[in-house]
Amino acid sequence: MMPESVENDQIKREPFPEILRDPEFLLGAAEATQFPQDDKPEVAFAGRSNVGKSSAINAITKRRKLARTSKTPGRTQQINFFSLGEHARLVDLPGYGFAQVPLAVKQKWQKTIRQYLAERSNLIVLVLLMDIRHPLTDLDWQMVQWASESALPTQILLTKADKLKRGRTATAVLDVERQLSQLGDHFGVEPFSSTDYTGVEKVRRQLAEWVSGE
Repeated sequence: MMPESVENDQIKREPFPEILRDPEFLLGAAEATQFPQDDKPEVAFAGRSNVGKSSAINAITKRRKLARTSKTPGRTQQINFFSLGEHARLVDLPGYGFAQVPLAVKQKWQKTIRQYLAERSNLIVLVLLMDIRHPLTDLDWQMVQWASESALPTQILLTKADKLKRGRTATAVLDVERQLSQLGDHFGVEPFSSTDYTGVEKVRRQLAEWVSGE
């Protein structure tokens, strides 16, 4: 069963969640043997290389340079772990779909990502980012279907919502929800923008609840 979905209603500005106040880069793992060896819960962020994943992590944590951003898609070439105090971690998975790297390197990334997603018992929620103008690409569907088969709670953020008017944004959200409804109740869908901060406070609140076990 997926975590309580982020509400769509307008909410008043809330205090910044304490658990997100001091995130720090912990380590970058190029292979599974380098993953942290403990039982701290992890929320992983995944998405296409040009979807704005690093910008989303920075906006949510209110840290401009926590996750590296670049105009060159596919810059993240390892699984990056960020500590949230002593309680939990955020995990930035390499973007898929655009990285201009040798095939052997790409295959190694894919193996490491598969190991993380399939075997990591720390993983409690997957945050899957998609461009609201082009959601549910073939590669997105692969992630969605894997999450469904694994019964993994998954929050989908439709990024770059500032590019659309409100009516088209609402339509896009409803369309993605409709397509995912056949796969069960593991998915939540929200519009998001790290430019005009659409959905940022809602995701902060939900993230704090996930990692605190509420």
